[in-house]
Amino acid sequence: MSKHSRTVRASGAILAATTTLGLLTPAAQAATHTVASGDTLWAISRQYGTTVKAIAAANGISTSSYLMPGQQLVISGEAASSEAAAPSVNESSPAAEQHVVASGETLSSIAATYGTSASALASLNGLSDPNRIYVGQTLSISGSAASAELVSYVEEAPAQEVGNTIGNTFLHYTYSDETVYAANANYDALTSGYVPSTSEMQSIIASTAAQMGVDPALALAHSQVESHFNQGAVSPANAIGAMQVIPSTGEWASSMVGRDLDLLDPYDNAVAGVAVIRWLQNNASSVDEGIAGYYQGLGGVQAYGMYSDTVDYVYKVRSAMANY
Repeated sequence: MSKHSRTVRASGAILAATTTLGLLTPAAQAATHTVASGDTLWAISRQYGTTVKAIAAANGISTSSYLMPGQQLVISGEAASSEAAAPSVNESSPAAEQHVVASGETLSSIAATYGTSASALASLNGLSDPNRIYVGQTLSISGSAASAELVSYVEEAPAQEVGNTIGNTFLHYTYSDETVYAANANYDALTSGYVPSTSEMQSIIASTAAQMGVDPALALAHSQVESHFNQGAVSPANAIGAMQVIPSTGEWASSMVGRDLDLLDPYDNAVAGVAVIRWLQNNASSVDEGIAGYYQGLGGVQAYGMYSDTVDYVYKVRSAMANY
């Protein structure tokens, strides 16, 4: 992982080794794969020349199951040879695959299964409302899109030209040149692509909160106060997107949900913010203390009480909740 930016590789090396592929000839016996950190069913399926559905069926799990490092997966040679021919060693990109939506699945959970992003799947399948998918719907999973390297948010100053739209001060704080440089790089990346409308972002946040067991009104209120649902917003502190999550907090949120989150992706940004809200509300002594923790940090609130600007923040979030 680069010091300057995080990247998510959906499939890693498509063909890890020719000897690995050799395990899955039609006559081969079942192989066992030990899940490593960052593995997805999609990445593993490409490594062994099989499909996500074949691996899920062989292990009695769903195609949207999260994987845990150290977990043992059976890779059935019979399943691999019957459902998908092993790709050739010289193949430059994986074949396209399709996914049939099952009960309880969301576009975000499907994207995580295949190592891509929800926005990429929405674009690929022409979904005008990515929150409205239905059981039995067939979605295309682009081989080239799923295996591409998705450039994620910038944590520190990269070696590239960026704009200077974002200054170095916010409230009474002045931020380092490196932090502001990274903030401008993230702003350039966000605003050069598709930015969801206010109503689209509200829908993403509300559905994410409901799926994660958080009051949608609370999550929406946080985003309203933080950015007014603007996924293109970046602060001088390098707080990114509609939920205004800084990279280090994004890393923490990723660990809580069990997968890498790309703060530039609107769906992942919502997941990161909601994961933090959920943790705060589960660990704070009151709803207000949890709200304050999103702004000041829960440790700071518990150690020093709420600062005057934190009190104002809590009031604004509480007031905004009445809108939803």
